[in-house]
Amino acid sequence: MIAPRRFLPSVNSLLALEAVDRLGTATAAAQELSLTHSAVSRQLKVLEDQIGVQMLVREGKGLRLTPAGAIYAASVRDYLQDLARASLKLRASGSRNMLNLAIHPSFGMHWLGPRLKGFMARHPDVIVHQSTRIEPFDFEREKFDAAIHYGLQDWAGVNYLHLSGDRVIPVCAPGFLKRPEMVPNALMAKPLLHLESRPGAWESWFEGHGIAADRRRGMLFDQFASLTEAAVLGFGVALLPEFIAEPEFGRGRLIPAYSGYTAVEGAYFLVWPEGAERNRALCQLLDWLRGSL
Repeated sequence: MIAPRRFLPSVNSLLALEAVDRLGTATAAAQELSLTHSAVSRQLKVLEDQIGVQMLVREGKGLRLTPAGAIYAASVRDYLQDLARASLKLRASGSRNMLNLAIHPSFGMHWLGPRLKGFMARHPDVIVHQSTRIEPFDFEREKFDAAIHYGLQDWAGVNYLHLSGDRVIPVCAPGFLKRPEMVPNALMAKPLLHLESRPGAWESWFEGHGIAADRRRGMLFDQFASLTEAAVLGFGVALLPEFIAEPEFGRGRLIPAYSGYTAVEGAYFLVWPEGAERNRALCQLLDWLRGSL
């Protein structure tokens, strides 16, 4: 249910508040919004009167938000960003059905992307919007139809569709090693590359091969893309998932540093909120994925 109109300020007033909060003066806000100084001041006065709370204090030539005003401005900024994103998606989609997916960037690019091409060819009336999310989020707040989740089935309040297990392999640039290592403990002497979202991955890999390994040191990356490029450039040995490693082997940019894949505990799932009304585009995607897995 939408709140009563008296609690719904105009977008112009909210834009004025957000700009003053970010820029610090009504003059700067007026320039950015292509308004006069008096028009911005009037919008702010209308907003304070409508809400019934003082949100701004004048300090010299500038304006400072009260604590209550600062909290409100942060919420307003999120609302305006959501509104802009919704408008952009609608403009991009036109009359077609929209499907909003939250994806892991590497899995979305290397595994999901090629498959979505087939889905969209079969359903040309559907347009799929993709945004990156790494951690679980609140579907009520983020307004995605579904998301890619990696790990265990530990995201509360969602349905799961298993997409792919996960197998990893040590890789390096051609020429980094004189020959692929025949025994896994030989890799302990090599520079190892690490991923922020998978702490302990190397330790688990060594332990899976019967080797006790303490915390291994080395370069740290926040994305598989940068981790992969570091391996290509010869900075060290990376532990990559199969869906990234295989295309790189085919291009000749990387080679196995140790033969054979190792299964890891995590898996990739498509998740969507329990009890939510599924739009037609999501139902079509679920049916298509189930038929292609």
